[in-house]
Amino acid sequence: MDDIKVEIQNNPFVKLLLESIGDGIFVLDPLGTIIVWNPAMEKITGYSSEEIKGKSCNILNFNQCFDKDCPTGMKDCGILKHGKVEPTECLLSHKNGHSLSVTKNARVIKNNQNKIMGIVEVVTDLTELKNARLKMEEATRRLGELNRLGGIIAKSQVMQNVFTFIKASAASEATILIQGESGTGKELVAGAIHSIGERRDKPLITINCSALSESLLESELFGHVKGSFTGAGKDRIGRFEEADGGTIFLDEIGEITPYIQVKLLRVLQQKEIERVGESRKRKIDIRIVTATNKDLKSLVDKGLFREDLYYRLKVFPIYLPPLRNRKEDIPLLVNHFIKLNNENLTIKAKGISKHALKAFMDYAWPGNIRELANAIEHAFVLCSDRQIDITDLPLEIREPVTESVEKETPIPVIKKAAHSLTREKLIGLLHDHDWNKAEVARRVGLSRASIWKYMKKWEIPLQKKSGAASGGI
Repeated sequence: MDDIKVEIQNNPFVKLLLESIGDGIFVLDPLGTIIVWNPAMEKITGYSSEEIKGKSCNILNFNQCFDKDCPTGMKDCGILKHGKVEPTECLLSHKNGHSLSVTKNARVIKNNQNKIMGIVEVVTDLTELKNARLKMEEATRRLGELNRLGGIIAKSQVMQNVFTFIKASAASEATILIQGESGTGKELVAGAIHSIGERRDKPLITINCSALSESLLESELFGHVKGSFTGAGKDRIGRFEEADGGTIFLDEIGEITPYIQVKLLRVLQQKEIERVGESRKRKIDIRIVTATNKDLKSLVDKGLFREDLYYRLKVFPIYLPPLRNRKEDIPLLVNHFIKLNNENLTIKAKGISKHALKAFMDYAWPGNIRELANAIEHAFVLCSDRQIDITDLPLEIREPVTESVEKETPIPVIKKAAHSLTREKLIGLLHDHDWNKAEVARRVGLSRASIWKYMKKWEIPLQKKSGAASGGI
């Protein structure tokens, strides 16, 4: 029994190795009594060398020796039979009573006559490793949360604030007003609020208020009964009723007429609607989220938007910054759209060059993320299975106007548009602005009603044909 102990004590190299190694090492005699206990084992288990020597290893109560708990003695231990324990993750009992996660392996030591001299066991404390693993998993989870929420990709501080507001608003039932320029991703914010809120298992209904005339918007929102107007051949449920229990997102809320404003105010106040052509009141349970690229307060000051409705809508306002104010997010967004196009198109791109990325960073992005997505798609047409370079980018990005775009720069208006507007120009503008008639109206300096009349006069479809991709991230 003392042979192995004497060998270790008389070998200075072995003694130094046992004292300096970070893993716990202890040695048992053939009867299972501890005869060597290195400093790392003292640290791991809390037992000093003096108090542990002479005791059995079952004091540590390993829970995974040969797929079973530690036996009461060597007679029942499998180490003498099998000769070794492969590295196994298990628990041991600390002196203070708590359990520690460790890996352990063991080997039987024999002399030249094949006689068992003892058993060496090695123990590695997994506590720090597990803590590090948990921290890494938490960091990965948080990174996923911080860089992406409901399809919104961002790491900039201004967008982290937006994420905070989204999470806060999702936990309430307050009416939300999302404000921001065209192309900043307002619909995605509405989707994120719905997807992490209590109503996530119910419908999310989206409607663009600028895409329809007053009468069509009224019918779309509230529904109608058969015969209520020409063409109403049957009863039709409205979007408010479709959204019952869920969320309705009203985009371009600044475009609704005074008449629709009054009807919407009643919905907010009374939580009920009437279909067009009937007097029956129908209770609805919905959450209303709205969005606009206009300054609603200035419209209120000009008498174009009801003040009482304005304050009802902006219970919890969220402002989405333009892309030029969150340029740290551009590389993330570029990589996202490259990946998206690689997945959806036959043409592939092998990343983006430094010069092209610098051009993206230097550009003012008046069309925001929607314009960035279109620029990447434009580049895909030209790059043809290679890296996107600066020559693949749209001209306005390669050769930007030297004037800087300030935060409050008004949208440029085409002078004397009414005199120069043609059918071809109007179709081109509608294509450029995703059939957003309110945006086209602002660009040419006319009212939305005028654009509507021109479209009817020139027999231009009032709705964008299906199948085209849209949306910003």
